[in-house]
Formats: sequence, structure tokens, C-alpha cells
Amino acid sequence: MGIEIEDKFDVPPEYEIPDLSGLADVVGPKSHQLVALYFDTPDLRLAARGVTLRRRRGGSDPGWHLKLPKAKGVRQEITHPLTRSTKVVPLELAELVRAYTRGAELKVVAELETRRNVTLLKDGETGLVEIADDRVKGTVYGDVPTIIRWREVEAELLDGGTERFLAKVGKRLRKAGATPSESSSKLARLLEPAPLPTADTQQGSAGEIVVGYLSGQVKALLSQDPRVRRAEEDAVHQMRVAARRLRSALKAFKTVVTDTGEVQEELRWLGNVLGEARDLEVIRARFAKTLAGLAPELVTGPIQARLGSDLHKREEEAYGRIKEALSGDRYYLLLDALDRLVAGPSLGKAAAKPAQEQLHTVAASNWGRVTKAYDRAQAIEDLERREIAMHDVRKAAKRARYTAEALEPSLGSDMGKLAKLAENVQEVLGAHQDGVVAQETLAKEAESARQAGEDTFTYGLLIGIERNTAERAHAEFPRVWKETVKAVSKVL
Repeated sequence: MGIEIEDKFDVPPEYEIPDLSGLADVVGPKSHQLVALYFDTPDLRLAARGVTLRRRRGGSDPGWHLKLPKAKGVRQEITHPLTRSTKVVPLELAELVRAYTRGAELKVVAELETRRNVTLLKDGETGLVEIADDRVKGTVYGDVPTIIRWREVEAELLDGGTERFLAKVGKRLRKAGATPSESSSKLARLLEPAPLPTADTQQGSAGEIVVGYLSGQVKALLSQDPRVRRAEEDAVHQMRVAARRLRSALKAFKTVVTDTGEVQEELRWLGNVLGEARDLEVIRARFAKTLAGLAPELVTGPIQARLGSDLHKREEEAYGRIKEALSGDRYYLLLDALDRLVAGPSLGKAAAKPAQEQLHTVAASNWGRVTKAYDRAQAIEDLERREIAMHDVRKAAKRARYTAEALEPSLGSDMGKLAKLAENVQEVLGAHQDGVVAQETLAKEAESARQAGEDTFTYGLLIGIERNTAERAHAEFPRVWKETVKAVSKVL
């Protein structure tokens, strides 16, 4: 797996690569003959999302390549060794695009034959940029195959280079007559998938802003799917955040986009599926950091194994349940529902109102939910029940934060300030809650250690540290709340 950063240029047939010797050491050109088969669903679902999946022979990196978009000019590339079959996609790669294919068959949709001349720019033995001068013959398969020919130049950043150096190379290529390509890939030039459907909303309306935000979060959720399946760092967290933001927005903007109760419930289910592994990941890292900060003589018994490998094993089991859920019909039905939601939402009367007027009211209303939850909690005399009710304050603050973040691009910096203030409330309450949960986990692990005849001294020490953390957050909250309420009054 790697991150591919490149600039692509269209060039005329007579184009000549300019002299680049003043930029770095020039090696080459070296010629290659490449033949690539591209796979997609019959209705080009991968191409529509900017995803490419190919089997390529020839060149310095033959094999299977899956490219997933990350940003303009940046793609994540996942490779797999070349297989004998030219018709069957390796299972590992097919699995990574299931969120896009959703059970549809992957078949060869196009073939590219490329005569490539590669020039390397190096600093001694360090590769900086690779320049590929490609003469391409593309064949689109269908009832009647279509053939297209063109020439293009790619400048790809290597491990030793910088984006600033890549920009210098691009400037030199443009000066010689190259023009930035409008196609994100060779396949994008060759295929013309139907554009993803978009909602019919009025410009500047609340509907336009809300549906645009929802669309971005659906895209974010989908982009994390392959990373979660590969158990990449922070992927479960990012996918869970996207699901939570979607659910929060559907609740907050229920007068703008209506009839979303079922989708909200399914997003809650997905968040719960992802939550188990994420919570174990966080608490395992939390304990490891605390243990690393203790003097060696204070760490007794096999506590590091129990709080490390044992929790990691549980985390891996949770990942297994995630992968099972992401391969099931319930998940694919949710993705279908999200696609329909952003393409043709059920819009309420509020959707047609000006964004500035309607959505500012929504932001204020969502902060109002936080203050009401706080007042309800403080009215409870029983301390234990009050602490439970304060969890509702945290959830309301998180929703107010997500709402304000969604509105900041359209309503301005006041929403950014509101989001930060809500986040402050959320974080202090979260620090208290995390300390309480950590104590409960440690108590269970300590009991298991005690039954196994192990020394439990360090468990008691860690419980004390976590209790202190929770109590500090609890003591700090009244000040944070008072300052936050005062600051919010100036924003709203």
C-alpha cells in the first residue's frame, strides 16, 4: 500500500520532454510496454466514485492495483501480486470495493496498451520524481468495442521528493507545452460513467447546505470502508465519526430533510458495531501510556499482558464482527438508503428558506437542548442518577458541536466558535466518563488477576490514577460550564 501523488498533463503528439538537468540528476528515459485490464461493474460504479481496479503486465510494478481517491491529485494505491487469471479479481481486492459494488459482478470493462518512456529525477541515489511519457491505446469493451488513442505525461512524486519540487517539475513541463489534464486517470478519460445523482435544491437555501453536508459525510463514510476492512490506524474511528455526524445532522435538520427515522436507526446500529473495537483500542492505548509513565518497581505481575495482549485479542475479535457486519445485507441496504437520501431527499418546508435565516435558528435550538439537559440533570438530588443524566448533557453537546461544524462553511466563524465551545463541554464530561469506565475495566481485570493468583498492586494504583482523573474533570466542569454559557451568549 502507498500514497500516490502525481500531476497529469495532456500533450500533443509532437511534444518533447524539456531539458530537466538543471533541476536534478536525470536518468533515462527507459521504455516499457504495459497492458492493463480494468475491472468494474457493468454500470461502472467504481469509475463513478473515482476508484480504479486493474490487472497490469509489464513495467517495473506488474500486478493488481486498486487506487482509491483521497484528495485531488492524491490517491491511495493498494497492490496485489499478479495472478494467472485475467477474469477473476483477487478476493482481497474485491472485498475492499464491496461498499461500491454491493454484490454486483466485477468484469473487464476496458483495456489500456501503453508505450511508456520513464525518466527519473534523482539526487544521487535518492529518487525525487518519476516522469512517464505515455502513448496510449484505449479499448472500451461493449457491444461494439471502441478504440481511443492519446498521449499524456505524468509526473509522480517519489519518496525522496517534495511537493514543492514536484511543482517545479510541473512548471517546466507546462512551459514546454503541456497542459494540466482534466481527467483524473487514464480510465476516466476512457470511460464515461453516469454522474452520481444529486438533489434538486435551490441555490442558497437551507436544503442546499444541509444536503451538501450530508453528501460529504456519506462520501467520508464510504472512503473509510476499505481502510476499516484492512484494520488501518484510526479508520474505525473516522468511519464511526462519519456515521455519528450523519445521524446527528438528520436529527438536527429534521425540518429540512424529513422522514429519516429508519436511516437514523441504522446509522445508530452501524455506530454501535464500530464502537466496540474503537473503545477497546482507546482504552488499551490509555492503559499502555499510563503504565509507561510509572516507575518500573511499581509495575508488578503480568499486568502489561492483561491490559495489552488480552485487550488486543478482544479488539481483534471485535474487528471480526465489524468485517462480518460490513459484508452483510443490512449494511448494503443502509448504503443504498444513504445514496437515495442525498440524491432525492424528502425535503420539508424549511428546505426552501434562506440558509442564513433558517440554519442559524437550528444551531441556537441545538445549543438550547444542551442547557435544558443540564438543567434537568442539576434538578436531580440523587448524585448517582444525576451523574447518569449528565451523560445526556455530553450527548447534546456533541450534537450541538456537529451541527455548528456543519454550518460553519456557510454561516461563518460564529459557528466555528460555537462548535469549539460545545466541544469544550463535551471533552470535560468525556474525561470524567472515560475515567469512570476505565476504573470499571480495571476492577474487572484485577478480579481476573486475583483469581489467577497474580499480584494486583498495580491495578489498585491505576484505579487511583483514573479516579483522580475523573474527579479533576468533575471539579473542573462548573467553571467550564459557566464560562461556556457566557461565551455562547455572545455568539448566538
